[in-house]
Amino acid sequence: MREKVVGYVRVSTYGQAKEGYSLTYQVEEIERYCHQNDMDLLNIYEDKGISGAAVDEEGLTVEREGLQEMLADLRGGNVSAIVVLNTSRLWRSDMAKVLIQRELKRHNVDVTAIEQPNYSINAHDPNDFLVNGMLELLDQYQRLEIALKLSRGRKKKAQQGGYAGGGVPFGYRAAKGQKAFQIDWDCAIIVHRLFELKELFPHWPLSEFAKQLNYDGYKTTQGKSFTKVQIKRIFDREDFYKGIYSYGEVTAPGRYTAII
Repeated sequence: MREKVVGYVRVSTYGQAKEGYSLTYQVEEIERYCHQNDMDLLNIYEDKGISGAAVDEEGLTVEREGLQEMLADLRGGNVSAIVVLNTSRLWRSDMAKVLIQRELKRHNVDVTAIEQPNYSINAHDPNDFLVNGMLELLDQYQRLEIALKLSRGRKKKAQQGGYAGGGVPFGYRAAKGQKAFQIDWDCAIIVHRLFELKELFPHWPLSEFAKQLNYDGYKTTQGKSFTKVQIKRIFDREDFYKGIYSYGEVTAPGRYTAII
């Protein structure tokens, strides 16, 4: 079976693009190379007058529409290599090199450089190791920064008594987009009944409270019988059921209706 490849050509100045000779030369060399090596050349992508070092904040090449289109088409999984005159047509900076190689490796696509016959993106290069390490550190920094911003947002919301995330206590629900808990009345009745029993029988073991709720015909949200573990979980949130919201070290009057 013939190896399926695509070609890529680029000129870095608008003068070269207007003249056209550089693009034409690259295309002819790629077509000739593929013919001599019995390769199935599916397409040739091109960028005119764009620097091979240009990258944006997202790590994607700027304005190189031909390159972007080629990378998107690689997702089909039919291409084994990109044929270029030399690797400088794909990248000039180490940053652009690593970012493009990451995308190629994701789709198991290598680079065949006509003027660099021994080149492969799978070869180990110390520069790649350094830039990859820097990018990984940058990724970690961005994740930590996002986590910190989210944490600050949740803390501020908690200080205002609003729902800041986490498990929703039995007896309430937290609908998406709402800033406060809403009472689940079917479950709230059970919570109210449980604290009534606790006031009447303060020395009962947890298992006795569970037994009484089950005897009364109450069920969990999953339609099962209560256990002492679930009873303890509700008792541990007594302050919450009284209208005091806690999130981490933050405690504030809750913006929701208390059950007890």
